Amino acid sequence: MRLAKYLAQCGMGSRREACRLIEAGRITLNGHIARHTDPIRLGESLNCLDNIELDGAPITKTETLAYWILNKAVGTDCRLLEQDETSLVHLLPKAPRLYPVGRLDKDSRGLLLLTNDGELTHKLMHPSFAHSKTYHVHLNRPFTDDFVEQMANGVSYKDLQTLPCQVRRLSSDSFEIVLTQGLNRQIRRMAIALGYKVIDLQRVALMTLTLESLAEGAMRPLTPQEVAVLKAAVTI
Repeated sequence: MRLAKYLAQCGMGSRREACRLIEAGRITLNGHIARHTDPIRLGESLNCLDNIELDGAPITKTETLAYWILNKAVGTDCRLLEQDETSLVHLLPKAPRLYPVGRLDKDSRGLLLLTNDGELTHKLMHPSFAHSKTYHVHLNRPFTDDFVEQMANGVSYKDLQTLPCQVRRLSSDSFEIVLTQGLNRQIRRMAIALGYKVIDLQRVALMTLTLESLAEGAMRPLTPQEVAVLKAAVTI
């Protein structure tokens, strides 16, 4: 097994985050600075036979996988920075260690999946899997049907062209959009390119997960059925 994949399974975050730890030289393998290409040896019970450490602390076993959902409020920063009092890290339980699957901007709100399942995180985050995320968007003024069509067909900004997506009107100045891309501040920049400003952005669904009655700022573990349905949807 590759080192980054094993670190993800140990609850160190996604494989991308595990790669960052390796690149930063914070991971050692049998006393030497680890490299991305280093394989690791697993015993019959999937215990690691090699000595792996993060900043000198041993990584000894895979954590029990956990899956939570948070209804993030505006003002919460998804970066896990201990020194930032607005950081998501201050809302998370001490154990198990949880990491957000993707991010919501600080000025956005809504559904955020939290887990230590690095493999699931990889499948949900990697662009090649093209999984859906649904948002409700409120603009600064009413928009035309042409705006809906332009958003759905894709918008150009900063030398980028967004992919076609699903858009439907909710009111004179709000709409629902379903994206399979994850570009930085994508919806806000699409709206600006068409002459509008987003004043409220809420993620209401991620694949099969929805907020339902979860209060803003609250979080809860997923039910076993929710986890099973989500994993089944990811493997399709």
